[in-house]
Amino acid sequence: MTESPAIVAAIECELHLLDPVVRSSGERVGALLHPEFIGVGSSGRRWERDSIIVALTEHAPAARPVTTTEMRGVELAPNLVLLTFDTEHKGVWAHRSSLWTLTDGRWLLYFHQGTAFTPGHP
Repeated sequence: MTESPAIVAAIECELHLLDPVVRSSGERVGALLHPEFIGVGSSGRRWERDSIIVALTEHAPAARPVTTTEMRGVELAPNLVLLTFDTEHKGVWAHRSSLWTLTDGRWLLYFHQGTAFTPGHP
């Protein structure tokens, strides 16, 4: 099955956002986040756009890459894509979902949630 151009674009943006090089730049991270971005981390912490930019850029230089698996996308509406995937970073696994919206010609992350899990447990 061929994925739609919207899903391909959202996946590309998500992978950029997970790249340590991108995460080391507040400008590059900010270019991928919607002005009204909200996130809920795997720790349960709630994040807003400015706070996540600071957190990601502070930890990026020493961070190792985030491993992603099982990334899938669905186009919920024109210009709106939901991605679901799993990540592993420093031994912590999380189920993740991201909502990407096409805004002014750019795909921007509007909402993100991570839920910690232990691999191999139902």
